[in-house]
Amino acid sequence: MTSTTPEPRTDTTTPTVVLVHGAFADSSSWNGVIAQLRRDGHPVIAAANPLRGLHDDARSLRSVLDSVDGPIVVAGHSYGGTVMSEAADGHPRVTALVYVAGFSPEEGESTGELAAMFPGGELGPALRPVPVTTDDRGTVTDLYIRQDRFREVFAADVPPGVADLMAVTQRPVVADALEEKATRAAWRTIPSWTLVTTQDLAIPADSMRFMAERARSRTVEIDASHAVPVSRPGAVARLIDEAARATAR
Repeated sequence: MTSTTPEPRTDTTTPTVVLVHGAFADSSSWNGVIAQLRRDGHPVIAAANPLRGLHDDARSLRSVLDSVDGPIVVAGHSYGGTVMSEAADGHPRVTALVYVAGFSPEEGESTGELAAMFPGGELGPALRPVPVTTDDRGTVTDLYIRQDRFREVFAADVPPGVADLMAVTQRPVVADALEEKATRAAWRTIPSWTLVTTQDLAIPADSMRFMAERARSRTVEIDASHAVPVSRPGAVARLIDEAARATAR
């Protein structure tokens, strides 16, 4: 089971890798990546992304970053990239950002508009909205991927049995989170790496390329689905390790 609580460390020179999952996933989606990073000697924290709203999610992640001693490499998958960009901006110990099939919005942009910027995405029609009553008696809309479309759209290169479990255990994102405008862009001042997934039906590869080029990000392309942390954990871990080594202090 993946822990989301930072453990005390005495070595403050080796970067801690903080992993941020996106919508329709949880921290366990990083399990294969975590195993490889730990074999390579990296301390790792898989942060629990609440998926309740961009700015609330970013505040939650910022608290995790603040709890870490020494340098930090942050990796965000999908919407986790948007949260990472907001939370890591100006953080004195974050040395590198790694976008894993992730979003890197400019100030004033939303995750949703970047997803729709180029053709090829099939996530929208596969979503199932579920109204949820909030504590103040208001209503928000949680978004799920329809279970019968989950593997096709999100995890086409994941074994069917695993993808079926991911579909059942997926965590919803509040629809408003995907429309909230970014107010910070950490990639403007922090070096970044981007993994572009060329078989991605959730975020078109051209959208990822556009964002990576704008951020002057070191870019690697891989023939994989959106669920690349699950299907190709070794490739993800290698890129994170490269970022950590390139920015070591």
